[in-house]
Amino acid sequence: MRQIRFFFALLLTTGLTILASLHQPLGSPLPAIGQFLSPFTGFWQNAERADKFPDENLVFPQLSAQSEALFDERGVPHIFAQSNDDAAFIQGYIHARDRLWQMDISVRATIGRLSEVMGERTLERDRLQRRKGLLWGAENALKKWMSSPEEAAIINAYCEGANAYINSLSPADYPIEFKLLGYAPEPWTPLHIAAFYKSMSEALCSRHEDIPATNARLLLGDSLFQVLYPEHNPKQSPIIPDVVQWDFNPLPLASSATGDSMLSSGATRTPFELPSPFIGSNNWAVSAEKTANGAPILCNDPHLQLRLPAVWYEVQMQTPEYNAYGVSFPGVPGIIIGFNKNMAWGVTNVGHDVLDWYRIDWANPEKTAYRIDGEEKPVREVVEVIQVKGRDEPLRDTVRYTVWGPVTYDDPEHPNHDMAMRWLAHDEPAEKPFYALGVFTRLMGGQGLSDYQMALRGWESPAQNFVFASKANDIAITVNGKLPLKEDQQGRFVQDGSRSASGWKGFIPHEHLPRVVNPERGFVSSANQRSTAPDYPYYYSGGFDDYRGRYINRRLAEMENITVEDMKALQLDSRSLKPEDALPVLLQLLDSTASELGAHERVKTLRNWDYNFTKDGEAPSLFEDWFEAAYAQAFDEFTVWEDSLEVLKPEDWRFIELLATQPGHAIFDHQSTPEVETAEEVVLMALKKALEQPPVSWAEHKSTDIGHMAMIPAFSRLDLDVGGYGDAPNAIKPDHGPSWRMVVELGEQPNAWGVFPGGPSGNPGSAFYDPMVTPWVEGQYNRLHLLDSPDDPAVKPLYRLTFKTAE
Repeated sequence: MRQIRFFFALLLTTGLTILASLHQPLGSPLPAIGQFLSPFTGFWQNAERADKFPDENLVFPQLSAQSEALFDERGVPHIFAQSNDDAAFIQGYIHARDRLWQMDISVRATIGRLSEVMGERTLERDRLQRRKGLLWGAENALKKWMSSPEEAAIINAYCEGANAYINSLSPADYPIEFKLLGYAPEPWTPLHIAAFYKSMSEALCSRHEDIPATNARLLLGDSLFQVLYPEHNPKQSPIIPDVVQWDFNPLPLASSATGDSMLSSGATRTPFELPSPFIGSNNWAVSAEKTANGAPILCNDPHLQLRLPAVWYEVQMQTPEYNAYGVSFPGVPGIIIGFNKNMAWGVTNVGHDVLDWYRIDWANPEKTAYRIDGEEKPVREVVEVIQVKGRDEPLRDTVRYTVWGPVTYDDPEHPNHDMAMRWLAHDEPAEKPFYALGVFTRLMGGQGLSDYQMALRGWESPAQNFVFASKANDIAITVNGKLPLKEDQQGRFVQDGSRSASGWKGFIPHEHLPRVVNPERGFVSSANQRSTAPDYPYYYSGGFDDYRGRYINRRLAEMENITVEDMKALQLDSRSLKPEDALPVLLQLLDSTASELGAHERVKTLRNWDYNFTKDGEAPSLFEDWFEAAYAQAFDEFTVWEDSLEVLKPEDWRFIELLATQPGHAIFDHQSTPEVETAEEVVLMALKKALEQPPVSWAEHKSTDIGHMAMIPAFSRLDLDVGGYGDAPNAIKPDHGPSWRMVVELGEQPNAWGVFPGGPSGNPGSAFYDPMVTPWVEGQYNRLHLLDSPDDPAVKPLYRLTFKTAE
């Protein structure tokens, strides 16, 4: 039945396009109708049923010993291998079997190779990805990774496994997206793995505000800029509690340039589209003293783009060195978030600014050299060769590299020409015993706190808040990664690239990174808020959440006798401190106007609202419309400026603070009217505008979609009936949200639960494509079974794959 529903939905959404393609040349975006409907090579060849899979014996001489993968009733593989390399081989094989097109297209999008399969329409995007240096960064990372025999072996084994599956395919077996786009999968290589890691750097640590902040400071003047853009929210509850004392002597900074001497001017627009500001996550761990069962509990829910196929792939992996369960990224080996019998770990994004822009002082019109400290330096020219489907010749694009990094734009007609990007993700990792992949191998096999602490030494980028709990009742959190050593305010604005003093001063030593172990309050947590209180001795800036962390810390401090169900409920909690902070101020200002709107029925609903963004509630929709309208009214000048340049807008918390403490501030006065408006008038005008919108449920207002990666509606789950809010723990937004929810109680045996919105298969015609979307929407969890052996009776296998070295 699923295949029939899918097929008719596909006809409805793409039928006209397909009919128009009856005589398309090979390789057009959609196939001819006959090819698509062919029972031998088209869609029906890809349709699967849950009971389709028989047990199989597979022979691969690359393996060192016989291994097995059993698949439970949800299609989750449990891999049992005799070595780490064999486990990586099998994981690569299964990832490719279930998520091959996702793996392929993710890497193409990252390193600028979409045009090879999509033609001219993605050429400019590919050029930009090359000019951003993502391929260069992947190559730099891979050099170091392959110098580690341990990691090189795992990388090669994973690629061999993926390619063993790819090589078994005929065109009839290709995933449906390859057929729709008319191209064949290519071999999976170590560079693909490194490129995938760079895609995470792009998503998690490429945000920057240098250009819009520089513009705002130039337009507003330094005094007003400081009023509107303070760096520290006084209500913030940092990741590392403010009672923690720093037991190290910070490195001295030998400063030869500070403040304005490092700044460049004349910026206009950000050189490329920034990753979504909605990417965030929650994690926490509570000690045994706070739980009902006397066992610590760890929770993690990373908030990433909601898409199909899903971001994550659930798996258990057992070898003589580890037995772990969790989620992995299709395309790379290991388990990123998970647990074993002794400990559990999870991650959230740190958010420190590790990408700065430098204005280049060219030494000649040809731009073959530039000046630093009065001396000329030659650029390094890299010719990027981009193959384009439908073209006889590739595009060749020359990118100039400086000591700072690539010059993303050098066309004088482009508003952001002649700026170079200094980005941590470009760096070759520092010499160390192991690198990124070794981090997760060690966590998977970790026995306790010391193993966790040792494993984190290998991680550099993107910086993550690694949370930890162990059966021995240790809990910890570490703000972990390679973080630049900067002077005060450095990197907050566009820098002067003609001065070496504008550069980073090194990196914060690993031993000085913010961390806490077994705090007295009995819990650790992070939700992308600031890492520390202002007394941390090293300067950093970045993008930080102002509400989720405060709320989670408040709730955890209040809770005792905590159960697994309590932790699930906190992950699913849709209450937010943002309306708790803002709504009383809005209502007080409204009431001071004596407007009859204060007695409006919809406003009465707001007065009685509990700040919970439930799916059926109308109050959340009115609050959001009112708040957004008030913000837009207050900062109307910014809307005018945005027509010609990009300007940083004040944060929501600061807007609320100004409403409450300075309602007569000049920022509330509309420049387009002769009257002098105050916050009261702004709030009243905004409410009138908000009430023009008809009442609507929060789910309909928010309109959450889980779209297919190729934006094919028939392969998507649209208009989900779900609550949640970006500034609540249950941070479900229109297309971002909790991509994996996990709760692990570390008792005598782990009691673990999890869910993600998708399924193991990337095949839209499979029963395993999206079966967990509805449970995810409804707040349900699946029991996560960490099996002792392939014959463990805890699960009844749906089918088994036996991997043999010979017949």
